[in-house]
Amino acid sequence: MPPHTDVVNNDRVMDSFLAAAIEEAECGLAEGGIPIGAALVHRGVILGRGHNRRVQQSSAVLHGEMDALERAGRQPASVYRESVMYTTLSPCAMCSGAILLYGIRRVIVGENRTFMGEEDLLRSRGVRVEVVQDERCIRMMSDFIAAHPELWNEDIGVDRNPREA
Repeated sequence: MPPHTDVVNNDRVMDSFLAAAIEEAECGLAEGGIPIGAALVHRGVILGRGHNRRVQQSSAVLHGEMDALERAGRQPASVYRESVMYTTLSPCAMCSGAILLYGIRRVIVGENRTFMGEEDLLRSRGVRVEVVQDERCIRMMSDFIAAHPELWNEDIGVDRNPREA
């Protein structure tokens, strides 16, 4: 397990919200996109759920978390502060920036073995980051990265596989 990883016990409520994020990731994969999903949850209600749509919409910014925020629509700052972002993969710098901008105080991460995002940045700014290491999330991303390394590298902003550098 990577350093500074908080692992949480799965309970039924968290599982249902992570399951929604996983369903979104599966939708993205079925559409020919990158299998990363997210759900923004406020007081036990999903406000918005989404998946990476960069390929499908030729978008530069529609990562899973960004899509979930977009689909949640405009919310008061107090709602964001009380919300939890569930995401199948460790949030990148862009998505972490949005989490910080809107004051989301808790993020549940499906896995960070295939990609370690800006968890330390989030923690340094007071966000509670909990990593589940869900085998479904790990398998889905591992399989995708192996099958589509160029598309994955494009999504995370690199020109080639860092292992080849």
